[in-house]
Amino acid sequence: MMLLKPVDWLLDRITMYRLVLYYLIALLAVAAGLGALGVIGYNPLAIVLSSLYLIVVCMVSNAVFAYAFETPANVESSIITALILALIITPLSSTHNVLFLTAAGGLAIASKYILAIHKKHIFNPAAVAVLLTSLGAGETASWWIGNVYLLPFVVVGGLLVARKIRRMQITLLFFAVATAVTVGLHLGGGADALTAVRNLLLHSSLWFMGFVMLTEPLTTPPTTPGRRWYAALTGALFPPQMHLFGVYATPELALSIGNVFSYAISPKRKLLPRLLRREQLAPDIADIVTTREPAYAYQPGQYVELTFAHDHADSRGNRRYLTLASSPTEDTLRFGMKFPPGGSSFKRALLAADDRARLAVSAPAGEFVLPKDPGRKLAFIAGGIGITPYRSMVRYLLDTAQPRDITLLYAAATPESFVYTDVFAAAARRFGMHTVYAAGRAPAGWQGHHGRITAELIAAAMPDYPERLFYLSGPLGMVTAVKQALRELGVPARHIKTDYFPGYA
Repeated sequence: MMLLKPVDWLLDRITMYRLVLYYLIALLAVAAGLGALGVIGYNPLAIVLSSLYLIVVCMVSNAVFAYAFETPANVESSIITALILALIITPLSSTHNVLFLTAAGGLAIASKYILAIHKKHIFNPAAVAVLLTSLGAGETASWWIGNVYLLPFVVVGGLLVARKIRRMQITLLFFAVATAVTVGLHLGGGADALTAVRNLLLHSSLWFMGFVMLTEPLTTPPTTPGRRWYAALTGALFPPQMHLFGVYATPELALSIGNVFSYAISPKRKLLPRLLRREQLAPDIADIVTTREPAYAYQPGQYVELTFAHDHADSRGNRRYLTLASSPTEDTLRFGMKFPPGGSSFKRALLAADDRARLAVSAPAGEFVLPKDPGRKLAFIAGGIGITPYRSMVRYLLDTAQPRDITLLYAAATPESFVYTDVFAAAARRFGMHTVYAAGRAPAGWQGHHGRITAELIAAAMPDYPERLFYLSGPLGMVTAVKQALRELGVPARHIKTDYFPGYA
C-alpha cells in the first residue's frame, strides 16, 4: 500500500473527468505513433483528423442542445465523448466515413438530451450512438482500440481511472463474468475455449469497455449491490458469441442493455435549479443554496454532481461531486464548499454568480446514509468540509423527531473553521448528541481538543466505541489515518463506513 501513496497523491490533484480526458488523449497519441511506425494498420493523420472532427461535431451539437434545453453546456464532457468515439470508430478513410462520424457524434450528444427522463440521460452516449447507427444505417463501430499493441496502455491508464473513482471492484467483476461466460459458451458448444479467451483478453474491447465506458458515473447505479448486478449483466452480454433470437452481442448493445437496467434501479430525476444565495459560514467556507423541486428525493448523506458552466474554466473543469448538506425535509438544496484564496475557476465563478446562474444537479448517489436500525449507536467523524453529510443527517433527525445515540468528532484547522455548530447544538439539546471539536491550531483558553483525531481521543470521547458504527468523512489523508486508528482500537472493518465519490479531490 505504501507504493500506492504517491499514485494517490497525484490522482487526488486531478478531477476524474480530467484524468479520463488525458487518458483518452494519450491513447490516441500512442495509436498515432504506432500507426506512424507501421505497428498498427491505421494512418496517424486519419486518427488525428477523425479525433478533431468528432470534437468539433460534439462541441457544436452540445452547444446547440444545451441552448435549446436551457441547461449548462459541459464542454469537457462533449470532448470526452468525441475521443471515445474516435477510439471505437475506424479512423477516416473516405467521405463515407465523414458521414458516419457526423451521425455518431451528433447522436451521442443528442442522446444526453432526448433519450432522457426528467432530464436524466439513460444511455452511455458513445455506446448508444454507434448502436443507433448500426440499427439505422448499418454502420458499425470497429472498436479498433481492442488492439494487442495498444493493450498495455489501455490497461495501465485504465487502472489509474478505476483507482481514482474507486470502481475497481465492478471492473474486475465485469472482466471475470465476461471471461466465464466466454468459457461456458465454448465448452458447451465443444469449441476451443482457450483460443476464445485469448482473443477476448488480447484482441477485443473488453479492457476499454470495463475501465472507461462501464464506469461512466451518470449511467452507473448509485449503490454497491446495484453496481455489481450492472457489471455482471453487462459482462454476461459482452462476449460476441452471446446471442438471442439471432441477434448477436456487440459491446454497444451489451452496455446499452446494462444502462437500461441501471436506470431502472436508480433515482430518476435531475434538476436545473436556480441559485438563491450564498451563506458565509467561516472565513473560507460558504453554503451555496439553490431551489429544489418537491419531487427531487434523496437520502441524508448522499452526494450529487453539480455542473456550473462558466467562461475560462481551468484544468479542473466546470463540475464537481458534492455532498448535499441540506436535509430532505428542507425546501432548498444546500452545498457546503471551501473557498480558499485563489481557488479554482469553478469556485470563483460561483462566488461571483447571481440568481440568473444556471446550475445542473444530477440524481443523488452514495451509500453514506443512516442505518435503518434507529437503535444503532453511531460515531460520526469529520475533517474540514467533510462535515457536510452530518449536517444533512442531523438536520433530518431533528426535523423528523428521530432521536439517535450519536457522538460526533469534528476536526478543523482553527476554531473559526467549525460550521453548522447551531445544528449540532440543537441535537445536543433535543436528544443528547455529544460533539467534540478538535482544532489543529487554537489559542489559549480554547475549550475543545487540541490536535488531530487519534485513537486515544476516540476511546476517551466514546468509551463504548466497540458498540458503535463509525462514519468517516473528510480529506483522504484524514480518513486513512482515522481508519488506522480504529484498527488499532480493534474496530472491525464492517463497523466502518466511508464513502468515496468520483472526483472527491
